[in-house]
Amino acid sequence: MSYERIEAALRDATDTRSVKIGAGALASVAEIFEQNFGDQPAVVVADENTWEVAGEEVQRQLEGSGRKLIEPYIFPGHPTLYAEYLNIEKLRESLEAHHAIPVAVGSGTLNDIVKRASFECERPYMNVSTAASMDGYTAFGAAITKDGFKRTMTCPAPRAVLADLDVLVNAPRRMTASGYADLLGKITAGADWIIADALEVEKISPKVWSLVQDPLREWTGKPAELQAGDQSAMDSLIEGLIMSGLAMQVHQSSRPASGSEHQFSHLWEMEGLGHDDDPPLSHGFKVGVGSISIAALYERILQRDLSKLNIEAICQNWPEQKEVEQAVRKAHRPPVVENAVKESLAKYTDADQLRQRLALLKERWPELRERLSTQLIAADKLRTMLQAAGCPTSPSDIGLSLPEFKATYSRAQMIRRRYTILDLARETDILEECVEELFAPDGFWARA
Repeated sequence: MSYERIEAALRDATDTRSVKIGAGALASVAEIFEQNFGDQPAVVVADENTWEVAGEEVQRQLEGSGRKLIEPYIFPGHPTLYAEYLNIEKLRESLEAHHAIPVAVGSGTLNDIVKRASFECERPYMNVSTAASMDGYTAFGAAITKDGFKRTMTCPAPRAVLADLDVLVNAPRRMTASGYADLLGKITAGADWIIADALEVEKISPKVWSLVQDPLREWTGKPAELQAGDQSAMDSLIEGLIMSGLAMQVHQSSRPASGSEHQFSHLWEMEGLGHDDDPPLSHGFKVGVGSISIAALYERILQRDLSKLNIEAICQNWPEQKEVEQAVRKAHRPPVVENAVKESLAKYTDADQLRQRLALLKERWPELRERLSTQLIAADKLRTMLQAAGCPTSPSDIGLSLPEFKATYSRAQMIRRRYTILDLARETDILEECVEELFAPDGFWARA
């Protein structure tokens, strides 16, 4: 654990003031609460599972300090809690009956519910993490499904975060594996940001970049040890997840931690992939399969010399806005389709703008290809690392047929306005042929 890195990130963070990570950290919950909220009353929010794991102890510690407490709000433990807006409305109604500071005891879903409900009640909150399962603890915004569409809803990050390594190590292995997959996805997310920066779509912030990318190989370097329950490997994982969230908070955007691999995941989530499983297929597991998919696509694209593009031929065949909308409507169905149309049209580039971007790509491709090669990890190696951590690595592992999975490459490009490798492949008119190569008899997915 590098508290120097965390403290440096906290200096630029807009919402989070303190992070406490360590074995036995639950004993510090009353102290951390007082440092951040003074003598205000508290209310513990958990589900029946996280209440048993840590919520009851958090309640005991706060009571022992003499603090005024409101009756805990405890969601059912079964079926598995889902981050949908209805749960936010339920919690908000309860919070509006008092002025206590919520203490969320749980992982990603519960944290996002409390984050948004607290925001709607105009008060800060604290998080006590129960699993290293995702990077959203310290992130600005909450990933919530509303009206069938998953979106990042505005809300500040927690003012304080506490993570007890003893609790995290004993969390279900699948949750730890999910967090590892989410963190490893920063490899391809970083590559996508490099492209957006080189093509002058979205400039890289060096300070924010360094918060995630500089230590990323260190944080993700021990997948087998993590799966075996090694505490030092867990220490690295939770640091990486917390730092990723802080980077998003500092940047006020998920760009530092989310790219095309998350577009795969978000599409599958919005279409309900794995929702009926018990427990549901995790966000991180979808990101992991997405990361392998995007790394494999990068390998096909990096084999090409894009400095020899025929720009005029590409621009002559470039679709107009109405054609893009038609294609999106053909590829998607409710409830995804209307938002997909909105996102696709928001990033639409006309032929003249495309001509300028492709000229820039031709000029910068040799240097850009070198930067991307340095950033990326080979798809086969990513798959091996994810397998060592206990993650699914193929479409069949997550319940997708090969045709459904193959179609994701084009369909995922349509659901977010963020510029990624999927957009570059589409704009250079090579997306379809690269995907065909991946699924050919001797292609990556045939070998996989």
